[in-house]
Amino acid sequence: MPLTRSHIRTTTEAYLARHPHERESLAGLLSLLDGPADPTDRATLPGHVTCSAAVVDREQRVLHIGHKVTGLLLAPGGHVEDDRTLLAAALREVCEETGIRAGDLCLTPQFLGAPIDIDVHDIHADPARGEGEHRHFDFRFVFHLVPERHPQLRLRHAEVTDARWLDLADVRSPTLHAKLLDARAQGLDGRPEPVNASALIHDGHGRYLLHLRDQRAGIWAPDRFALLGGGRTMQDTSLEATLRRELAEEVPGLKVDALTPYALEEATSTDGFAVPIQVFEGRWNGDPETVDLREGVLLRWFAPDALEQLRLSPGLADLIRRHAAEHAPADGPPATTRLLRDEAPEGTELHIIGVHLYLEDNHGRILLGLRHPDSAYAGSTWHFLAGHCEREEAINCLLREAREEAGLIIDPGDVELVHLVHLVDSPTARPRISLVFRARSWTGTPAVLEPDRCVEWRWWNPKDLPAAVVPYTRQAIDGVLAGRLYSQMGWDER
Repeated sequence: MPLTRSHIRTTTEAYLARHPHERESLAGLLSLLDGPADPTDRATLPGHVTCSAAVVDREQRVLHIGHKVTGLLLAPGGHVEDDRTLLAAALREVCEETGIRAGDLCLTPQFLGAPIDIDVHDIHADPARGEGEHRHFDFRFVFHLVPERHPQLRLRHAEVTDARWLDLADVRSPTLHAKLLDARAQGLDGRPEPVNASALIHDGHGRYLLHLRDQRAGIWAPDRFALLGGGRTMQDTSLEATLRRELAEEVPGLKVDALTPYALEEATSTDGFAVPIQVFEGRWNGDPETVDLREGVLLRWFAPDALEQLRLSPGLADLIRRHAAEHAPADGPPATTRLLRDEAPEGTELHIIGVHLYLEDNHGRILLGLRHPDSAYAGSTWHFLAGHCEREEAINCLLREAREEAGLIIDPGDVELVHLVHLVDSPTARPRISLVFRARSWTGTPAVLEPDRCVEWRWWNPKDLPAAVVPYTRQAIDGVLAGRLYSQMGWDER
């Protein structure tokens, strides 16, 4: 989604709320935002919006580049292109001009995603580009450098002559210099700090509260289970205050009395930044079905043994397992996933529901995927395109998995159930119901979109399948070809 005029206006007004004395000096920018022209187009005259960033290291030095056209030492920056936000434009320019990776940078608690400065400066005419004299309204952001050792710079030599790290006191821009010194007095010291907070909520009996996030553009870890929590705002007095505000916004009925810092984790933002996260632990024994969930799709208890069946945000499974190992339930061994009270009659056992896509091309060949060698299940083995049902209809799950794993678009009206395998792997394993659906038609060519799960898609003649096929996949294929709707596996061996 391209950057919008309203985003620039909102960012500007928030900045002016912090610096009301600069409204007069930014009158040209406000006039630009009120006009008809695109404020970020470099052809818009007499001025347009640009973005730059002060990258601050642990020695409180700021990265400057030698600008080939002007001969000046400047903070990395430039014109807005197809960027989602002003912040994203500044990040892209830093990465392009210096070669620093986005993941080597993070936001600062003092400014977060807000500009430290909006500078107005004149630009000389450039006859070679056909540009006359004009002004830049430069939105300047602050990033911390994450690694203790500086990453190797790879300068864009067409525009940049060299790079230098200057002490804060030597920063060349007067307005940026003054604001960086003020920020240092408020704690800006070049050391990365957590700017997000998450809640590792458990019930004291081995279960953990997980939140299924929405699936939409611009949201972090979409359509995955994650911890409740979110990003710090300027108004938050502490990271615990951040977390309590987020809990009140996301799940108003969920009250956790004590929140204790547990771990520091790191994630990646939608723009590619490193995001240090302070994880707090807390105990709660309520029923998630009774609270008002205002963000996301689902809130539910899970035990560690169920994690491999879920689509999780990166690193979450390891975090939960580590906590579970350190906090064994006082009333017995670690919990296993079980039906919650009153959900089903006594003795009912929870089954895992899987959906599988049976796809034939015009030559009668069947589509199978080669699972990644490091996969927790059936590594280096051929398998259907498949997935586990979350809180959704089985066919909707199938359509989602086909789109996410291989880029295939299937109409639900073109899907039919052709086989069911009732499976148990061992006497102690949870039983599975594997639903095999045939799609009569589809749009798209199979592509590897989740390389950590599947490394190749290939069409196979059903009479010449490879040796390494998941056993129940082979059984299901035989059943479909024979016209059988049902088979079972593993029950006689229990």
